Amino acid sequence: MDVIFSGGWSWACYAFLVGYFRQSKIESVILAPLGLAIGVVTYYLFKDSILAAHSDGLQAGASGSGSKIEVWGLLAFAFGAPLGLLGNVARVPGVGGLFFRLLIPLVAFYETSMRLAGESRGQGLIVTNTWNAVRFIAVAVAFALVGHTIWSWWHARRTRSSRSEELDCPQARDVS
Repeated sequence: MDVIFSGGWSWACYAFLVGYFRQSKIESVILAPLGLAIGVVTYYLFKDSILAAHSDGLQAGASGSGSKIEVWGLLAFAFGAPLGLLGNVARVPGVGGLFFRLLIPLVAFYETSMRLAGESRGQGLIVTNTWNAVRFIAVAVAFALVGHTIWSWWHARRTRSSRSEELDCPQARDVS
């Protein structure tokens, strides 16, 4: 879990999804940074308590997570609002919202690719496999989003075409 939560893409995904599932843009902009800030504090307090429990003589807060909570908490407020808004805009159906829906899979793929290129030598097999799995899932989600958008567009076009044929057909007028 630490590998997943140490990546920025998972936190960006959370804020994005908060915005996506809110009806109001204002709610998206307010709730996403609040949720991120609560998540950051919870993550570092939990991580610090785990380190304290498994390390001899290490007291809570000795891992330096206090400064990380402050920095990442401020970044959560700074980036949470725009990410929540982008998530809300991603609700636009069709091609109009596709770019926004692709944002998180692209970020996940890019970030994990950079980590694999720069940090994979010192990491274990589990970390490398996790990053590769995230990359694979990100690509699969991106293809699914594009495919769904194309299918929805085609289906809507076909439905409009069949409706206009029904209106133009003389037999349809006689039956009504």
